[in-house]
Amino acid sequence: MKVIIGLGNPGKQFDGTRHNIGFEVIDELSSKWGIPLNQAKHKGIYGTGLVKGEKVLLLKPLTYMNLSGESISAVLNFYKLTSQDMVVIYDDLDLPPGKIRLRQKGSAGGHNGIKSTIAHLGTQEFNRIRVGIGRPTDGRSVPDFVLNRFIKEERDLMSKVVDICAEACENWLENDFLKVMNKFNG
Repeated sequence: MKVIIGLGNPGKQFDGTRHNIGFEVIDELSSKWGIPLNQAKHKGIYGTGLVKGEKVLLLKPLTYMNLSGESISAVLNFYKLTSQDMVVIYDDLDLPPGKIRLRQKGSAGGHNGIKSTIAHLGTQEFNRIRVGIGRPTDGRSVPDFVLNRFIKEERDLMSKVVDICAEACENWLENDFLKVMNKFNG
């Protein structure tokens, strides 16, 4: 089984915010693959299905960003999976808006959801897709920036990026993550 996790914050007030881009990718995959997110357990909402002959679990942790690792580790433990069986999709301030970067390991880079994931899994070695959202340029604080919605021009770009991330996840179902990295980091 492969687990695809999108990070974000639960609640309507966070829909469409920069911090919830991971949730948007999961929603796109849920729609594209016909996997309803209709199960609530392991401190998250998830759904399972068969895609390209591979059993897939789509997960949106409902712990709020800073505690994402609680939900992720609960799912991996329940299904007896390792950190190599998952990919985590999340926003990244250090990449320009619309840029994605796939990695197999690395530090949290200041991202609290990834800090929590590393702490709960006990490793930095797991597949990830970082989605660039840029940094605030108008004097806003980082928390205020990431919890606000994209402006129109950014929204158009991010819709395309969500599709690219979904394509990378689908590619991972048939290929080693290193091969997917080489294709999508180009």
